[in-house]
Amino acid sequence: MAKNYHVVKKGSGWSVKRAGKTLSSHKTQGNAITNAVIKARIRQTEVVVHGRDGKIRSKDSYGNDPNPPRDKEY
Repeated sequence: MAKNYHVVKKGSGWSVKRAGKTLSSHKTQGNAITNAVIKARIRQTEVVVHGRDGKIRSKDSYGNDPNPPRDKEY
């Protein structure tokens, strides 16, 4: 089963995590999201973006779903 990529606040920057392990660190959330999306497309999994407070802000799937839900965000 594929693990999701999470973009989370870490110190003064942002990190991309998968299965509880930090994969990369970035100065901005935008850079972290871009990195997570690239990785998610390769592994066909999801990106979960957390806000500064740690709550989930958004999710986006990059897998092969034969019946995907309508994406209201994009």
